Amino acid sequence: VLCFTGGHTTEILRLLSCLSESYSPRHYVLADSDKMSEAKIRSFEQKRAETFSESQFSLDRIPRSREVRQSWTSSVLTTLYSILYSLPLTYKRKPDLILCNGPGTCVPVCLSAFLLGLLRIKRTIIVYVESICRVETLSLSGKILYYFSDYFIVQWPDLKKKYPKSVYLGRIV
Repeated sequence: VLCFTGGHTTEILRLLSCLSESYSPRHYVLADSDKMSEAKIRSFEQKRAETFSESQFSLDRIPRSREVRQSWTSSVLTTLYSILYSLPLTYKRKPDLILCNGPGTCVPVCLSAFLLGLLRIKRTIIVYVESICRVETLSLSGKILYYFSDYFIVQWPDLKKKYPKSVYLGRIV
């Protein structure tokens, strides 16, 4: 589960609250500069443990691929660095499924998982849920991961019309 910064973390935790305990253990990946998401995740998991006694989770951190207001030129380098950092993590965890919802730092993890699949090391299902705030256009992460995700979920019917591979389920967060 890829969690990065405020609203994205809140949305992804809402999605997780609907999932059964069969989605366990959960491995959360955070940007190394994200201070708020860890507290939200720990609180969410503590509440979940009250219902599911066997609840298991872990937290990992990776370098952020792009900081707010970072130039596009330098973000190419920091994204490459983040991909290189994500490869060993993805290889170590060998996830069955990656669930993400839009922050730029999800791109390196998804691309590294996609690469592991191409190398026939581990096939990972990538589920991308475009943020509820994306009404008319996809986020930059969405524009990239539209081509790499197994399931690309949008929350507005106009996006489904523009992106035929997407799945429209209505508002899910």
